Amino acid sequence: MAENLFNEFEPVSSKQWKQQIQYELKGADYNETLVWESLEGIKVKPFYHSDEFESNYTVATKATQFEILQNIFVHDTAKSNKRALETLNRGAESIRFTIENESVSIADLMQNLPLESTRYFFYLPFLSIDFVTTLDAFAQKNKANFSIQIDPIEQLAKDGNWFENLDSDFQKLNAIASKTTIPFLNISTGIYQNAGSNMVQQLAYTLAHANEYFNRISAINQPITIEVTVGTNYFFEIAKLRALRLLFNTLATEYNHNFDCHIIATPTKRNKTLYDYNVNMLRTTTECMSAILGGADSIANLPYDALYHKDNEFGDRIARNQLLVLKHESYFDKVDNPADGAYYIEALTEQLAEKALLLFKDIEANGGLITQLIEGTIQRKIGESAAKEQELFDNGKEILLGTNKYPNKNDKMKHDLELFPFVKQNPRKTLIVPIIEKRLAEKMEQERLSQEA
Repeated sequence: MAENLFNEFEPVSSKQWKQQIQYELKGADYNETLVWESLEGIKVKPFYHSDEFESNYTVATKATQFEILQNIFVHDTAKSNKRALETLNRGAESIRFTIENESVSIADLMQNLPLESTRYFFYLPFLSIDFVTTLDAFAQKNKANFSIQIDPIEQLAKDGNWFENLDSDFQKLNAIASKTTIPFLNISTGIYQNAGSNMVQQLAYTLAHANEYFNRISAINQPITIEVTVGTNYFFEIAKLRALRLLFNTLATEYNHNFDCHIIATPTKRNKTLYDYNVNMLRTTTECMSAILGGADSIANLPYDALYHKDNEFGDRIARNQLLVLKHESYFDKVDNPADGAYYIEALTEQLAEKALLLFKDIEANGGLITQLIEGTIQRKIGESAAKEQELFDNGKEILLGTNKYPNKNDKMKHDLELFPFVKQNPRKTLIVPIIEKRLAEKMEQERLSQEA
């Protein structure tokens, strides 16, 4: 029946569509009226057609396999263990523990947890061969599904200093690479997005970030984890994740690294707000949708109150339930490669990948990511991109509902702040100027807070 139905209609070419659109515009210019340009310099057309598009690449995105990831900061081992058990019972499918020092007992932390069937990430903001060896030994003995997240380059970019120094950090990484059998390397790129870089920069810096490790670590025989943040530009973010996997696999092949990356996606903080904070749930929902359709392997949602509340059960539950609704009630886990054949997304993926590859080559031609961080080039470029976006927000062209559009003047937040939600000043001696994460609404929110009674 479907064949007969569609055979009744004559195919319409892109030229015919354009002619009809031009007629409807009644003399207005097609490009000026309907084509807009993104911050990445990509011109977005009003329609995409099969006769103008030919895909020259393939990206495998297994949306059916994405895992709901729960973040747990380990302060008290017993409490963290209890919380992990509870969140797994309430729908989480994998756990990420943030461990700040070597005194944590892994045996106590993992007590009674399902070790083989559940994936556990260990984010380590320190560099210790002994602690990684302990994690690896526990995983081997108990057949546990462990992945470690260590990223000295993120430490440099975020803090301004290495854990120790460049040579020492990479000596330890090479020792870890030779000793451990479980994944240990993380490429944390959220700092670029949260500081205001555009998508082409995010992809290029991620690729350059990975290239530093491929060049400086003698052998990486385990999958690499890439952590990304996802913004609210829905289709662009889907394309960004697809382009990321395409670019990483292309680079990895050059180093005979035959493992696919594991992408962990988290909603950005850059567009989140203090006032009318429930809108944050709408933002994180669309951002998680982009992550799923873009092919993220694990998604850790951002609680709606993460800016101003300490970790709390209610915020975590709401964030987890958003993903549960998307997975089990919206059927986002039923189709692999859901974006395939969407000419708009395919075109965006190709353009983002091409532009990012050009920028990556320029970074490598000028010494690589670490050199450009030390010289301040990366920080300057991110600053320029952030300033453009900030200007759009300040002028009302980029809208955050409840903040610079339709604000509720009766909304009060001054007495609800458990955390300091703005850029923190920490004057100290650093090797480089750190990359500073900053939200778009900070200045406006500070003004509103100062006017509250």
